[in-house]
Amino acid sequence: MPDMNKKMKIEEMIIPVEIPVYLDGPKERIYELGFAWRVFREFINAFRTLHFAGPCITVFGSARFDEFHPYYIAAEEFGKRIAHLGLTTMTGGGPGIMEAANKGAFKAGGSSIGCNIELPFEQKGNPWVNATITFKHFFTRKVVLVKYSYGFIIMPGGFGTMDEFFETLTLVQTKSITQFPIVLYGKEYYKPLMDYLHLMANKKTIAAEDLKLVLLTDDIDHAMLHIKTYIKLNFKVKHRKRLWWLLEKR
Repeated sequence: MPDMNKKMKIEEMIIPVEIPVYLDGPKERIYELGFAWRVFREFINAFRTLHFAGPCITVFGSARFDEFHPYYIAAEEFGKRIAHLGLTTMTGGGPGIMEAANKGAFKAGGSSIGCNIELPFEQKGNPWVNATITFKHFFTRKVVLVKYSYGFIIMPGGFGTMDEFFETLTLVQTKSITQFPIVLYGKEYYKPLMDYLHLMANKKTIAAEDLKLVLLTDDIDHAMLHIKTYIKLNFKVKHRKRLWWLLEKR
């Protein structure tokens, strides 16, 4: 009969060092300090890269749609329209909807930014960007995807898209960010979700006002008018003095 203790020790020795363990309970103080430093560096790199990016519209959506899918085609048109408004298109930097929106902005001569993420199955960054940042942590990436944006377009997507949508809604609800407009594109896809959000309002778990800035539509013109009108009425773009205190990238 094999020595089970010896077998366990051997298995423990061959566990890969790169397993993400930063959410797996408390660690040694030196590890926690290193983790905090890595997070700080990730933020500073993003702040430097995007300091002169200008006001953005962030487009969220699935990485799984190919270039022939109607949602991909719509996302590309959104990128083009955002560029025509003089705003920057920001996405998660990957394929699918993200690639489409970046491509539309890039081909229209607008500014296009991707905030990619390192994943075990390696999300490949798309080439349609003027600037790109690759993050190790989802939470730092989500901060940046929201921080620089004046509006949000939520295309059909999976868990990641839902996470980004509900985090943005929560930030608006708690007034952690100004009440920027949010577009849900795809009535067939998102109607059951909107019905449930209205149920939440009816049950008083959220306020009805929380949904006023959420527009559900299949009409790109309607979506862009919703964003354009809100920004025009509430904001004035001021050119930032180009001071390179942290050697920010122009």
